[in-house]
Amino acid sequence: MDGILNEVTNTVHKQETGGREFQTVCGVAYNVAADQLRPGGIDQLVTSQSTSKCGRCFDDGGGY
Repeated sequence: MDGILNEVTNTVHKQETGGREFQTVCGVAYNVAADQLRPGGIDQLVTSQSTSKCGRCFDDGGGY
């Protein structure tokens, strides 16, 4: 599954299927500059305890 890491908030979001490059399921990344977003696999992006999953995109997420 593809995700997008918001490097400002350290929050991983699900990437919207069929959407533009940095479009997320929850829509929160629409107003974030592209240089602050990093695409990748969900497991690769959640690499530390300071990184959280978006609670809107993931059932097991706790962050915004």
